[in-house]
Amino acid sequence: MVTLRDVAGHAGVSVSVVSRVLNSDPSVRIRPETRQRILDSAQLLRYSPNSAGRALRRSRTHMLAFVVPDVTNATFTDLVNGVESRALDHDYSVVLASSPRMQPGSDGFARLLNERLVDGVLLQKGDEAPLDLVARALSHPERTVLINSGPVDGVTTLAINDVTAGALATRHLIELGHTRIGYVGGVATSDTSDRRRAGVEQALTEAGLALAPEHTTTLGYTYRSARDAARLLLGRPPAPTAVVVGNVNAGIGVLTEAAQMGIRVPDDLSVVAIHDIWPAITCAPALTTIRLPMANLGAAAVDLLLAGLEKAASPAGPTSGIVDDPAPELVLRASTAPPPTV
Repeated sequence: MVTLRDVAGHAGVSVSVVSRVLNSDPSVRIRPETRQRILDSAQLLRYSPNSAGRALRRSRTHMLAFVVPDVTNATFTDLVNGVESRALDHDYSVVLASSPRMQPGSDGFARLLNERLVDGVLLQKGDEAPLDLVARALSHPERTVLINSGPVDGVTTLAINDVTAGALATRHLIELGHTRIGYVGGVATSDTSDRRRAGVEQALTEAGLALAPEHTTTLGYTYRSARDAARLLLGRPPAPTAVVVGNVNAGIGVLTEAAQMGIRVPDDLSVVAIHDIWPAITCAPALTTIRLPMANLGAAAVDLLLAGLEKAASPAGPTSGIVDDPAPELVLRASTAPPPTV
């Protein structure tokens, strides 16, 4: 979306002069040719002033936008609840957006802040979106908080302790006696997957073990991609006797594919997935998971965003933090057991 700054740069004048000319300020004193140059630049760039934005420039909408990759994804349920509950505590309402047209870089996303439709944005980026592209697409990083994404230079970020979650899952498998442990990860651009894998590797290193390249995948967190990943990992001898799955939706896919391959869980293969949602209980067998403080993450992100809005004129820069209260928790169910005896 074209801004006053764009028009000013094209016309070679200051933003304030452009604003006064386009708002027909009779007190502005400039040459006729300069005025015409500004009008021509605005027309050429298709600049369109927003009356609502002007009216709200010095006021608050008391609306926040929460943008997630997929509102139907059950892993976001607790996060959404945490955001909405804390926002209501502060007398704010929340607009939830998840379509591709509302992701960073789209016109829909830009309008949220450029036109002051909301006071600030909470953003959980999609795993496929590279961090540097997301950072460049944020027109108002000072009014944006990235949730479990990043860190991104110049943007406030808040995350859960993914490293601890990955390590906790792995230590559970090691304590059961597993030594061949795999990792089913997100796509290569997924920062959460990178951190969870780091936790897996940390726990393995502490136990004198290592994550074999043939025992890890970067196909994604979806049910379908996890089925593909499981077929790859479990078809490569020697196959792992246990896997940590970076996302619970993917964990359900691993269970499904293992059953299709005739691999019994947990007799032949143990599975631990990160995140805990209600479908994990309904699997056969029920899926062992790592429960994360998603509701607390959402609430803390709202607090951080609103505090930033209050300090908008402050010289303090963006911050990043980790929500680890409560800490990630192992939820034992039926999908893990000691390794099979040979």
